[in-house]
Amino acid sequence: MNRWRRIVNFPSPQISGPAYMMIFRRRVGIHSAGDAARGETRACLEDDFHHFRVRVDHVDGKVQQVDGWAVRHPYSTCPLAANQLSRLVNTPLNGLAHSVMRVTNPSEQCTHLIELAGLAIAAAARSISQRWYDIAVPGRVAGRTLATLDRDGSRMLAWELLDTTITGPAPFKGVSLREGMAAWALAHLPEEEAEAALILRRCALISLGRAKNLDAQVHAEPTGRCFVQQPERAAQGLRRVGSIVDFSAAARDLCATDREWLALRDDQMAGKSRC
Repeated sequence: MNRWRRIVNFPSPQISGPAYMMIFRRRVGIHSAGDAARGETRACLEDDFHHFRVRVDHVDGKVQQVDGWAVRHPYSTCPLAANQLSRLVNTPLNGLAHSVMRVTNPSEQCTHLIELAGLAIAAAARSISQRWYDIAVPGRVAGRTLATLDRDGSRMLAWELLDTTITGPAPFKGVSLREGMAAWALAHLPEEEAEAALILRRCALISLGRAKNLDAQVHAEPTGRCFVQQPERAAQGLRRVGSIVDFSAAARDLCATDREWLALRDDQMAGKSRC
């Protein structure tokens, strides 16, 4: 029996009460090994719609190689976007994850791969050996929900949302998830809190897809927002029907298949440096 419970019914967002328990979840895992002279960072993310991996090798403070994998993805052309990560090669390590958006045009990247690469590079720059983010966004009732983010098992952010606006607490109250959120976070929050806020923002927006029958799509929409959705290739990106997974009651299963892959050890890095 398949351990995943596939989403086959898409409930109306107007449903409320105990029967409406659908929760969008995402987990991000980051592991690093090595030192400032030479190191490797691996990062993964999994949620209802996506499962991606990124590996970043760095030498003398610069990105030497970036590899990406689309393990589970919504469109047939998503894996091709991994090649775009090569545009990050030779860039200096930067503790600000969002800095990758200034190195390459994010609309020509997979949104999730480029953000994951940014988190991996930032972890390498800050010498973070291991980090986990866990995000939960329950289905909206009358447009409202409470979106949360835990870092390494501790609650870091909890936002009250009305549609795509944060209604509390301060200092986030009144901030729109769609308009100027990145600039606001980078200007008003400490570096690591801004990183977490932008992760939660992405998830709060993606969670809106839980109220739609995405499998009814034939191919990607030509919005121009990411690599797959560029007008010249959107029609080639066929919808991968049945790729959605419901983790509402299965948070522990997120990234379960990534743990061995993430388990970098310093002795592995030592062997790599002798090659």
